[in-house]
Amino acid sequence: MAGLAPTLVKPGAVAVPLYQLLQNGAFDPDAVTAMSAAFEETCRVLGLAERTDPLCILVAQKILECARTGERDPIRLRECALKEINT
Repeated sequence: MAGLAPTLVKPGAVAVPLYQLLQNGAFDPDAVTAMSAAFEETCRVLGLAERTDPLCILVAQKILECARTGERDPIRLRECALKEINT
């Protein structure tokens, strides 16, 4: 997903929840790449295939919250999100 601007969504397409939340954020491309990887992996771990699932939105919110602390490692972002969801 490197190089994809978070505000670019094709007309008529369903935006990935993380990108919807990033539209008003100020994250550099490396942070967006890390968050995207963490989001995809967290959804995989939770067995979430349908990105319109409300739990995907929760995952995206938790990834964003964890990233706001300065974390940029996709594995630690995933673990942070999973911990937040499971508590």
